[in-house]
Amino acid sequence: MPLMQLLGIYFLPESPRWLIAHGERTKARDILTQYHAGGDENSPLVDFELEEIEMALTAEGDLSKTSWIDLVRTPGNRKRTFIAFVVGWFAQWNGVGLISYYLFLILNSIGIKQAKDQTLINALLNVSNWVASVFVGALMVDRLGRRTLFLVSTGAMLFFYVIWTSLSATFVRTNDSSTGKAVVAFVFLTYFSYAIAWVPLLQAYIVEIFPYTLRGRGLSFLYLCSFSALVLANQVNPIAIQNLGWKYYVVFCCILGCLLGVIYFVFPETKGHTLEEIQEVFEGSHTLTSMGKVATTEDAQREDTHMETKRGGSVDHVEGPQIEDRSNRTR
Repeated sequence: MPLMQLLGIYFLPESPRWLIAHGERTKARDILTQYHAGGDENSPLVDFELEEIEMALTAEGDLSKTSWIDLVRTPGNRKRTFIAFVVGWFAQWNGVGLISYYLFLILNSIGIKQAKDQTLINALLNVSNWVASVFVGALMVDRLGRRTLFLVSTGAMLFFYVIWTSLSATFVRTNDSSTGKAVVAFVFLTYFSYAIAWVPLLQAYIVEIFPYTLRGRGLSFLYLCSFSALVLANQVNPIAIQNLGWKYYVVFCCILGCLLGVIYFVFPETKGHTLEEIQEVFEGSHTLTSMGKVATTEDAQREDTHMETKRGGSVDHVEGPQIEDRSNRTR
């Protein structure tokens, strides 16, 4: 798999923002023309996006001028940093760590103790994780949206975790093998639900919400939170499972409930927005308009359609964001 990924990276286009930041404006224009304008070199959308990227890079300033304190300097950056903390920390503390690292303890608690059975279940769980992240999460992220996918994933985890907890409690009381098998089914459903959003969006969402100059530091902070949470979880989880049994699952039911509320009220939707427009979600529309940006991506696309009509051609609809609607949605 890593070899296939390495070969695939060769065919990925370079980031237009990186190219512009390093003086390669022509190459950046070629990429935007190919992927955003269907090869039309005269598309106003390309000119608009180039100008938008250049203004954003100018507004953000030189990369060397940023510091770690900038992560909490403004209200917008504090919100970004809080989201990075939530995603990083609760990627490990949403209950999935019990499945990933201590599945054998879970299976032992419901009477599945043979190594052959545990190995088979573990293998099938990893296959389901891959299927969920690639064929559900990654393919649906641009259709449902990032925030929606997080809500669906976390809400489904909460639902299945509650049932899993109830069945585990029932098994302890009845020692019924069919109840134990039902627990395994809901472990699969919980793991599948986790992989829908928390695998494909763990880094991708954070990269989208941070501005160019803080993107590296924001991602580093995400990793710091995630690995710190992982270290703590690996110290606490095995002791808690062995001493509390199924009662420990209730802790994660509560965490998932709180996490679902945080995602609903705090996480903005980034679907269909350019990285520059996402900045306005956090900092306000004055961020770029104060520098002369008065149009939206939709305006450029509408002008593009108008010019195609005047030339007697046709143009496919390209779905673009509306900053006004987005602002209302994220208040």
